[in-house]
Amino acid sequence: MASTMLKPATQPPPTSHVLLTYPAPHVLLVTINRERQMNSIPYAGHTEMGQVFDWYDREPNLRVAIITGAGKKAFCAGQDLIELGKIRQGTIERDVAKQRHPLSGFGGISRRAGKKPIIAAVNGFALGGGFEIVLGCDMVVASPSATFGLPEALRGIFAGAGGPPRLVRNIGLPLASEMAMTGRPITAQRAKELNLVNRISPSADTVVDEALKLANEIAAISPDAAIVTRAALKEAWENGSVERATQLVIERYERELNTGENALEGLKAFAEKRKPEWKASKL
Repeated sequence: MASTMLKPATQPPPTSHVLLTYPAPHVLLVTINRERQMNSIPYAGHTEMGQVFDWYDREPNLRVAIITGAGKKAFCAGQDLIELGKIRQGTIERDVAKQRHPLSGFGGISRRAGKKPIIAAVNGFALGGGFEIVLGCDMVVASPSATFGLPEALRGIFAGAGGPPRLVRNIGLPLASEMAMTGRPITAQRAKELNLVNRISPSADTVVDEALKLANEIAAISPDAAIVTRAALKEAWENGSVERATQLVIERYERELNTGENALEGLKAFAEKRKPEWKASKL
């Protein structure tokens, strides 16, 4: 997919585990670039991705991000278990400071609060931490061949990047228990039936294009409105109280949103029957 001429206003952090491209105005595409390793992520990759999404939240020209995996086989197969095995066997020196996930979780997403939305374009296996990344995204587009699962228990470990409790919020305790305790993956169609997926792309080749359609719709609204609306949705999902979520968002954003130039521009454009010209968010 060719990038447009639009470039971010600030320099992104250096990357070696992901590719950063800009397929449409205000849209960031992050591609996990470890196809030969099933796009599994080593510890350095988590740190890198956390830095990328922190930068994305601060970057004024970007409004929505898409994350996908290189190739057609895997979105992300989870933690790099080869690296993990070498660490536990002592063939790689243990470095507690470096061998951990950032506070935003697996791939910088699974426990991320953040400001701006991320869409998962799931092009294949989303297993373990890869599925936890998906659960941390705001919307999900899946290839027809995509699969989702938490196989950690089958390997004697635990999905500890925030996936199990968030899965309960999305599909309920009985079904989440079945997925997490049997380790059995589900298809894209089943994921859509369970409301884990927004839409299924026509083919494996079009999953990013379908995600880009959603991204362009989000990029077209006020960036302030996108941030505040996402905050209201996210607070309710994380805290479980719809009223408390409303209170928190009003306390944090109402005054700045309603007095900001984008709110004024939106109302003025409506009255003048024209398309609004949004400014970069200052929230």
